[in-house]
Amino acid sequence: MTLQTLLFFLVVLPVMFFGLLLALLVNLFDPSGDRFHRMAAWWGRFCARLMGIRIEITGEEQYNPNTNYLIVSNHAGMADIPLILGSIHLNMRFVAKEELGKIPIFGWAIKQAGYVLIKRGQNKEALKSLLKAAEVLKNGRSIHIFPEGTRSKTGEIQPFKRGAFMIAQKAHAPILPVTIIGSNRITPKNSLRISKARVQLIIGRPIATRGKNAQELQDAVYETISNNLGQSPGAA
Repeated sequence: MTLQTLLFFLVVLPVMFFGLLLALLVNLFDPSGDRFHRMAAWWGRFCARLMGIRIEITGEEQYNPNTNYLIVSNHAGMADIPLILGSIHLNMRFVAKEELGKIPIFGWAIKQAGYVLIKRGQNKEALKSLLKAAEVLKNGRSIHIFPEGTRSKTGEIQPFKRGAFMIAQKAHAPILPVTIIGSNRITPKNSLRISKARVQLIIGRPIATRGKNAQELQDAVYETISNNLGQSPGAA
């Protein structure tokens, strides 16, 4: 067992638990979820420092913190969400699988904060969730989604699902492509072992959505992220 694994169970999980209890109270006074996001962003930075994860960010100048985007990234490892929360300075909500909303305390907190939960395999329900995510964008918050739908075992990019790009098209929001490299080394899939790692976040140029269909947007984002994965010396 690594030191990072011990720290996760002895420090990170208790901090997250008590933070979620506090978040339930905070969300009552701030139903917008904005304060919850600031707490979550702090937690993301706290986790990275405590676990010895070195984050190198390229392309911070590509986005405007006062603009809302559909943030699309590959899903390389379990730590991707706290890394994104702590490193990208946007008021964002995540699109997540419906099962997460059923977890006591955690699920209640993220639903209160405006995270969008999608029921997979149910076309009508999934469509409703996508429309809800588009409304979040229109209301001035950014949305993050993993279009692969699940984590990669190797860090290599997997095929994208089209739903993410329907959200952007519906909301007419620009897409911010983000490439995550190296987070698969922190916690391998189907393992609880946690290790130190160097992670790269490459933020690409925003992609305008007007005048493009969902397939064109999907192809453009996939090309950007896969090119960054292939050209980076730190790629898995």
